[in-house]
Formats: sequence, structure tokens, C-alpha cells
Amino acid sequence: MRSFSYQRASDPQAALQALAATSAVNAPLTQSPTQPLAGGTTLIDLMKLDVMRPERLVDINPLAGNWAEINLDGGNLKLGALAHMSQVAGHAEVQQHYPVIADSLKLAASPQLRNMATLGGNVLQRTRCSYFRDVSYAECNKRNPGSGCAAMDGFNRMHAVLGTSDQCIATYPGDFAQALIALDADIEITGKAGPRTMRFAEFHKAPGDTPAIETVLAPGELISGFSVNGRWPRSVYLKVRDRQSYEFALASAAVALDLQDGVINDARLALGGVATIPWRVREAEGLLKGQKLDDGLAERAAAVAFADASGRQHNAFKIALGKRVVAHALKKAATMEI
Repeated sequence: MRSFSYQRASDPQAALQALAATSAVNAPLTQSPTQPLAGGTTLIDLMKLDVMRPERLVDINPLAGNWAEINLDGGNLKLGALAHMSQVAGHAEVQQHYPVIADSLKLAASPQLRNMATLGGNVLQRTRCSYFRDVSYAECNKRNPGSGCAAMDGFNRMHAVLGTSDQCIATYPGDFAQALIALDADIEITGKAGPRTMRFAEFHKAPGDTPAIETVLAPGELISGFSVNGRWPRSVYLKVRDRQSYEFALASAAVALDLQDGVINDARLALGGVATIPWRVREAEGLLKGQKLDDGLAERAAAVAFADASGRQHNAFKIALGKRVVAHALKKAATMEI
């Protein structure tokens, strides 16, 4: 690991000022020489691998007093960005009213990491692509823009089949983000001008021609919270992986349903483990609305969800696997007791 300086922020303005001081205007956050430190479960790992090389870390944990809430007042959900994954996953009311959120957090990482990792840091975690994480491979457009993508013709079993470009096929690794995007969550971002709110679905950027720009977050900005309108007790997160603990998804699905007398009044569906960003499938949702779910409808919706998927040499199996995950998650949500 390279040497770096450390600063502990006393309040939001101090943190924002420190983060913006050395950063170029409009530069990607991932390339900023000053990085925020919360749980550190991704950043420190990448620093040890020499993938990220910040010159200064700004510890934002003192901001937790204002940014770590778990609030369900008024029939909606508000989560502070510095709330720990384990706190939210174990919260009784979150488990009752938003099981898709609780499950997405419980199925991530290990208990030790969930105790350290924050919600804001979790949605910012970077890809687990082996070519990105191994600096001996020069060809990685996400780490070294313009160098190429070694995964295209390399071993790509864990890579994406949706949202790819000719510049990058790295999979977004998180679980929590799929629950957020399925529930139409908002994200609050705080900068020097104050907080702004946007749809979480607009936060992550598909690779396109600029894989190194992963989110709309700029240097000098911090995620301060998340919010979900309404309650979704009929919701599930289903994750299929190579092993049952501490492993990233081969394919996952976040499903939330509103059933009235067996008829789907509203449906929300997002995919994980198969796309370059958290992936909402509105076409499949539209097919489900106004219908009674049966095996045939679940399979048709799953087929629509993967209609634009494109596999490569080693990851084409994810398309069939993903369809089965979606169909099973839909049926599980429809039959759960609430």
C-alpha cells in the first residue's frame, strides 16, 4: 500500500471542503486524489491491491450522528448513508415492511464486513472483475481509460450479459442497490451547495465509452441518505451464487409485488449479478401488472427481463440461470405470508 495522509472530518462542511480541495472539476470520483473513508471495506482493499492510490483519506465517520438514521415514520423509509449494513438488516421494522432490503443486506459479504460497511459505501463499491483488481493486467478501461478490456477475450464467467459496451463488461457486484432500484428509491447527495435528491435509478452510469465514470457523484460530494415511499411487505431478494456464504451473485433478483385478490396491482423487478449497473426491468413489470401470477406468466416475465442479454464465451449460462432466478423470485414473493 502506498503512503497517504489521514484527516478526520468534524462536520459535513469540513468533510466536503477537504474532499473538494484537491480534486479537478468534473473529474470522476474514482480518480480523485482525496477519498472519503467510512467502513473502508472496499477502499482499503483496493488500496492494498494498488488499484486505487489516493493521496489523502477523509474519515467521515464523525458525521454518523446526522447520517445514520433508520426512520419508518409516516409509512415511508429513510436510511442514513452511514448506517451500517448489519444495523439495517437486523432492524425489525425493516424486516417486516421491506424484507427485500433486509435480505439483500443479510446475503452480502460476511457478518464482520456487514458490521463495518455503511450503506453509502456499499452502493459505491466497485466491480470484482479480476482484470480490474489485478494491476498486472494493463488492459482495463475502468482502471486505465483507453487501454482496452482484457475480459472480452479472457475468462469472463462472472461478467455481465446486460448493459455492456465494447469498452467494458464488468458486473456491478452489490446486492443492496438492486433492492433500492426495485423500490423506486431516492438518493440524497450533499455537496457544498447543500443536499440534492435524485432517483436512485439515475445514480449509476452504464459503461458506454467511459467505464471509469461509474456514478454521477462528483468529488466534493457525499451520499447522505436514501428514501423509499410506501411500504413493501411482499418483497424478496433471491441470490444464487457458487457458495452459500461470502460470495457475489451469479444472478439475483429483487422483487416487490402489490397483490389485490390475487391480481398483481403493481410489480417491481431488478436484477443483480448479470448487469454492469443495478438493473431495473420495467418491460417485465408491465407484463405482470393486472395479471394473476402462474408458472407461465413468471417464465414469460423472466424471458422479457433477459430479452436484450448477450453472453460471451464463459458467461452465457447466466442468461438461463437468471431467468430461473426471476421466475422463482416472483413465485416466492406472490406466495409469501404477510
